[in-house]
Amino acid sequence: MTAGLERSASSSAPRSEDVARLAGVSRKTVSRVLNNEPYVSDESRRRVLAAAEELGYRLNHAARSLASGRTRSIGVVALGTAGYGTASLLVGIEQAVRDAGYALRVVNTPDGDPQSIAGALESLLEQGVDGIVVSVPIVEGEVPLGVDVPVLFIGAPPAFTAARTLTVGVGAHQLARAVTEHLLDLGHATVHHLAGPRRWYATKDRIEGWRAALAARGAHEPPVLNGDWSAASGYAAGLGLASDRSVTAVFAAGDEMAIGLIHGLRESGRRVPEDVSVVGFDGNPVFAYVSPPLTTVRQPFEAAASEGIRLLLHAMERPDTELPPVNEPPVELIVRGSTAPPSSL
Repeated sequence: MTAGLERSASSSAPRSEDVARLAGVSRKTVSRVLNNEPYVSDESRRRVLAAAEELGYRLNHAARSLASGRTRSIGVVALGTAGYGTASLLVGIEQAVRDAGYALRVVNTPDGDPQSIAGALESLLEQGVDGIVVSVPIVEGEVPLGVDVPVLFIGAPPAFTAARTLTVGVGAHQLARAVTEHLLDLGHATVHHLAGPRRWYATKDRIEGWRAALAARGAHEPPVLNGDWSAASGYAAGLGLASDRSVTAVFAAGDEMAIGLIHGLRESGRRVPEDVSVVGFDGNPVFAYVSPPLTTVRQPFEAAASEGIRLLLHAMERPDTELPPVNEPPVELIVRGSTAPPSSL
């Protein structure tokens, strides 16, 4: 093939658009050819492989795909943060993928917006993955991309079309309801809620669980406060709530916010749990060793990841069959020293 594309020794590595331009086809066709997918003419396939060889683009991936039809790799689009919940879910995904005998390819997004997710997906598709996991919890709006491999969304609804779309949750609604019911069972008239950032689906799920528990008991629903998952935002909320003597119980949507909340309350003269009970959310084991030890619920990251990868593997390996039933994640309430009956009882 006579090249219509010149590349200097100092240029960057060839990309799929370079192959598409040289072969005279679309990027979608390049992806289909290098992933050994159907619906590509023999002539287009020959031109793409010749262009890829000429440019030195992904020859190992192409050869492996052509030999087996699969790359035995799964891609993950994750939020670029070291937060306990996000990191724990990624660890669970990695373990489940490795146990299944697949390689894992991770691309982080800085803020979970549609454009950054689209870029992450493009990167994974260029690597020739057999399926994709989207564990970014703050997608708002449609991602401007269609994906021709199965995609698993964890903790959020689908944000783009795929060859097959799967969803699993971590049971955030049920967990939030459980911690709220725990405080109501102790005798508190109502429960205030320190929620996470408004853009996160996890925030919405936890608010809905909290509201459902209050409504079921006929309890008054106080205004929602919003933090940013940090201990600092919990501390600020604690300072603000401390002056309201009607506040006797608070559900914080994250363990770190709960710890900051307790510090703000105590610094303002409110005792925990004697004056105000506080529960967290996540199950970070570190907070069993603070004072007072934090009551919380443990998010079932490992169970959710295992269940999600089980469904994704089914969709990848048996695409023409129905998915198996989805198992609900467990609810594990961990009662420690930060909750007690209200002092008036």
